[in-house]
Amino acid sequence: MHMKLDCKHRIIFCIMLLIMPMFCLTTNAKDFIVVIDAGHGGHDSGAVGRRGKEKNINLNVALKVGKLIEHNCKGVKVIYTRKKDVFVTLDGRARIANNAKADLFISIHTNSVAKGRTVRGTETYTLGLHRTADNLEVAKRENSVILIEDNYQQRYAGFNPNSSESYIIFELVQDKDMKKSVRLATLVQNQFKNSAKRIDRGVHQAGFLVLRETYMPSVLIELGYISTPEEENYLLSDAGSSALATSIYKAFVNYKREHDAEAKGEKNSPTNEIAEPVTVADPTPVASTTPSAPTPRQEEKKNRSVEKTSQPVFMVQFYISSKKLPTQSSAFKGLSPVSHYVENGSYKYTYGEDTNYNNVLQSMRKVRQKFKDAFMIAFKDGKKVNLQEAIEEYKKQKK
Repeated sequence: MHMKLDCKHRIIFCIMLLIMPMFCLTTNAKDFIVVIDAGHGGHDSGAVGRRGKEKNINLNVALKVGKLIEHNCKGVKVIYTRKKDVFVTLDGRARIANNAKADLFISIHTNSVAKGRTVRGTETYTLGLHRTADNLEVAKRENSVILIEDNYQQRYAGFNPNSSESYIIFELVQDKDMKKSVRLATLVQNQFKNSAKRIDRGVHQAGFLVLRETYMPSVLIELGYISTPEEENYLLSDAGSSALATSIYKAFVNYKREHDAEAKGEKNSPTNEIAEPVTVADPTPVASTTPSAPTPRQEEKKNRSVEKTSQPVFMVQFYISSKKLPTQSSAFKGLSPVSHYVENGSYKYTYGEDTNYNNVLQSMRKVRQKFKDAFMIAFKDGKKVNLQEAIEEYKKQKK
């Protein structure tokens, strides 16, 4: 029975290979970069089943997805974080995508649960704060790879993947690409359910370090449960890995088609790369990244941004506390002067507030050397506003 099922899937896959070129050739893709990340590798095996290892399953599916895109999608460039059995750090994977200025990041993994539990199905994650214990456990397992990296405490600013308290930092995440990431995740799950006929475990959010470090829409896919013998057999089979790869490919094509349609319909649409300077006709000089020594009264202050202003004020948010901290708190790691505002009962600390976006961008690069989860926010008329809209307003004012 198992052999008949494999043959059936193999025939379907071959037919799909013949007809799939029509999907991408009509999208008129141009300079679109997708990074495909095969999770784990080298001395990091990931989850281990009775017969196989996660690192090999991930790589097999990742290479098949990439091959389908390369063969059928003209104008799309595929970059792999690894194409063989080698170890790549989590921040190294994100750095590959960021340096390539990728439009999309797809991280492929295989799930597992403790002995005594039987779980089946696929699920796809976007970056965010976990809402269930199960989501937290998945994030802990995938993040635990940093424990075998050199100098992981310095590299990830003291993040402990096994401590639930460490995940509070993901409350700070303001993912500008969340909508697009969720859309891709939804398309992937739809294909897994409808094309590969897998059990749909849905789209979730959780605190994955590899997604936090990327500057583009990104998802983390869990292909199935290697800890469940039936699923492990499927994941290790050519038919199973091909069906899963085809589903991811078709989801990518649908996402790309929507991306192209949106690009054509929105002239001068906002850039997806917040981490790049905004080019304006007459920019004001970029401030020095080394601030002058502050006076005690400057050391900690409420933001000018909460006062009413006629234009957006940008700043870098880097820390949150349930209580007000002293001006020379070691928690700030030497940053000064700092400001704060109060939201939902929490003190949220910021640095480098300025009406010039480019100045704050420079500040953010400095702050991220100390706080990797720091991000930019904006205020206007005393209220926090959408960052992308604030950037667009800044660009219009400078023209």
